Amino acid sequence: MTTNYFSRRAWFVIFLALVIFYLYGLGHFPLMGPDEPRYAQVAREMFLRGDLITPSLGGYNWFEKPSLLYWLMMGAYELFGFSEFAARLGPAIAGLLTAWFVYWMARRVELKDADGRPIHGWGQWSCLAFATSAGAMIFSRGASFDIILTATVTAAVAFFFAADNESDNVKQRRFLAGFYVSVGLSLLAKGLLGIVLPGGIVFLYFLFQRRVPERRMWLSLLWGAPLGLAVAAIWYGPVIARHRWEFIHDFIIEHHFARYTSNKYLHPQPFWFFLPVILGLALPWTPMLIDAFVGLRKLKWRQPTDAATRLQFLGLALLVFPVLFFSLSGSKLPGYVLPGLPGAAILIGVRVAHFVETGVSRRALQFTGLLLVLLALGGGVYIYSRDLVELNCLIAVFLPLVIAGCLAIWFVRQRRSVGAGAIPLAMVLAGIVAINCLAGPLLGSGSVRDLLKTAAARGYGNAPIVDLHTVEHSAEFYAPVFAPPNIGDRLHRDPDGKQTRFEGVAPITEITRMLGRPVLVIVPREYVGQLTDATALQSEILGNNGKVSLVVVRIRNTGAP
Repeated sequence: MTTNYFSRRAWFVIFLALVIFYLYGLGHFPLMGPDEPRYAQVAREMFLRGDLITPSLGGYNWFEKPSLLYWLMMGAYELFGFSEFAARLGPAIAGLLTAWFVYWMARRVELKDADGRPIHGWGQWSCLAFATSAGAMIFSRGASFDIILTATVTAAVAFFFAADNESDNVKQRRFLAGFYVSVGLSLLAKGLLGIVLPGGIVFLYFLFQRRVPERRMWLSLLWGAPLGLAVAAIWYGPVIARHRWEFIHDFIIEHHFARYTSNKYLHPQPFWFFLPVILGLALPWTPMLIDAFVGLRKLKWRQPTDAATRLQFLGLALLVFPVLFFSLSGSKLPGYVLPGLPGAAILIGVRVAHFVETGVSRRALQFTGLLLVLLALGGGVYIYSRDLVELNCLIAVFLPLVIAGCLAIWFVRQRRSVGAGAIPLAMVLAGIVAINCLAGPLLGSGSVRDLLKTAAARGYGNAPIVDLHTVEHSAEFYAPVFAPPNIGDRLHRDPDGKQTRFEGVAPITEITRMLGRPVLVIVPREYVGQLTDATALQSEILGNNGKVSLVVVRIRNTGAP
């Protein structure tokens, strides 16, 4: 009795540590890349207008993505103001919810194995495998749609699995209702993928087992499909009524069909691209995932009757369908297959649980530990060679990973829970330290936040901003005037609302002369000389972030009458 009590308390402490890690330090570094600042600004403009329906960027309609992430950001803005923390809070909670649904699915089948022995830890280890994987830890800390879609698809799959293995009619209907509501939320998370992914995963789940859904499942479509559509219609109804063909063309035709069937948005990759991506997202658990795939050959592939076997088929379907579906796409980005990571986590968690209980898959855990050691040492050496971070920081980040890897290699016969449990603990500790001392120096070149703060301190807080030989998307969030109707009026834009990329000094000079006041120019460091050498311009370099410089220019006073 005492053992069980302390075991439960230990798991509670681990889950509490995960919650703290996922919410900690969300505002420690600026919004990065092209997507984070753009989405955060869209939500801010909607918030400032008090408009829950029409996404806009710089005052232009922006129908690239649906509304769910924007709504989460708007709610956080209401509570915490306009900040990086508020922009990332919704995705962080979505990551935690995904981990919980993975736990809930796997925990439901912790029954007994074929010999009548109890099987423990499926839920906990699956949850830990997801929450401490590289993909979940990275994408849950970014203001993007991928983790939101992952959460809603995982919820849908979890409810469907519960319904498929429930004999009580009332409970089954409740679980199916949860499935259809989650599909509706998935439509709000990332468009038509909200139907395609859950539907394809369920199809593969039954195909792998060579069985068909029960009659009750089919009949649930009569009331479930309208329920899911009603949830999605909360936003789709008003936005279509308001914008009609403009929305249908931009959102459905351009950002669904054209994006999937062509390379219009310039993200081409080979067909096999997502195979190494999913292995990378599963780090450091990749060897356990490969071992789980090898072990699948022992399953009963024809109408299994036990829920434990069905869970592994579900994990396989949840992993395989997103990878296969997006491999056929003409546009490929790593985050596309993030919804497959919960399936990988289930397969990993089942394997780790069996290792802790029986000692099987010892080699796989040793390879996991070895991989962790090699990644830590290799990453530490590489970062140190760039001379960006102090040695003490690198030791504090990577030493826990090396120790955990060594424990995983050593404790494979006795104290197996120590060998396996050291890995997620080290990932959390290393992540917290990295947020404090590593992320800033490594990610500083990905944003112009600090440069624009410097400009504001120098009296250029309202100066117009133009891009020369680049497009700096982080300026979307950090540059605009924060009041309608002048949202985004500091950035020079094309007629379609996108930032203008100038390729020469002449148009910069013309704009500066036309405005009659100083203009801020964001320019790659190697092109700064084009501004400082321009005879018609007086230029002052305000600073650089290692990648781009911020230069204030004004028309040179020649002294002529």
